Amino acid sequence: MPTFTRLVRFLAQDGKTYYGDAILPHGVSDIAKSTQARVIQGDIFGTHDVTDQIAEIHTLLAPLSSRDVGSVRCLGLNYAKHAKESNLPLPTHPILFHKPPTALSSPHAPIPVPLPAQLPGLDYECELVAIIGRRALNVPPADALAHVLGYAVGNDVSHREWQRRGGGQWALGKCFDGWAPWGPGIVRGEAPWGPGIVRGEALGLGAGGRGLRIGTRVNGEVRQRGETGDMVFGVAELVSRLSQGTTLMPGDVVFTGTPEGVAMGMDPQRWLQDGDVVEVDLEGVGTCTNRVEFVKEKAKL
Repeated sequence: MPTFTRLVRFLAQDGKTYYGDAILPHGVSDIAKSTQARVIQGDIFGTHDVTDQIAEIHTLLAPLSSRDVGSVRCLGLNYAKHAKESNLPLPTHPILFHKPPTALSSPHAPIPVPLPAQLPGLDYECELVAIIGRRALNVPPADALAHVLGYAVGNDVSHREWQRRGGGQWALGKCFDGWAPWGPGIVRGEAPWGPGIVRGEALGLGAGGRGLRIGTRVNGEVRQRGETGDMVFGVAELVSRLSQGTTLMPGDVVFTGTPEGVAMGMDPQRWLQDGDVVEVDLEGVGTCTNRVEFVKEKAKL
């Protein structure tokens, strides 16, 4: 019974929503460019079958349905160069905060900016996203990757002024609805990279290698271009540490931090504006493309 390589959730041309294994054109690695997928039946976290049924993709959705998502954990200052541009020391322990599941959105959905956040400070953060596939509690780093379903790319959209107003609690500037677009699918384990990448420098189980390329473009201009080898805590160490005394469940989503190049670190600072198109990409996974949309309706308080 085959398992998936590149998991997508999508609205098909027949009007139904499926999980599927993306079919990519020869030489293409960006899941966002897939137009077909083999339909998956069964439990994506357990026993499932990649069938021979091929469906036409109309719209890529968030890789997991809301009923399949548990928590959304996020890491701050987890790239050495980003910590430097923030004028902050390297963390000795992972800096953890949470986003609500309502922050998650699809790889092509607009980024809605409510009226309270329509002031200078709106920022982008491209991030490698790890998805837990097996229950994990007190796991050592050497076993941690066996609990990871796969990897995606996401944008930890942030508002620096609202972070400041949070009294040290970053979540206030990061938790608005739709402020975590992710996808465009979930690449399983070592599928596009090989064991030397996933188990080596790229995801933090060694020292020195460049890792996977990751970046952000705003209106076509490169803003971030980093490598996951700059992570302070790699995925294996993060999963291990997060599982100490706290059970990680299938469907838990972990945003693992951003490289240098955020608007906050620029001089002058170039905040996101209404109508900006933000693309975040991860080597071997693909691209999420989202337009910033200032909400016109007044908030009902």
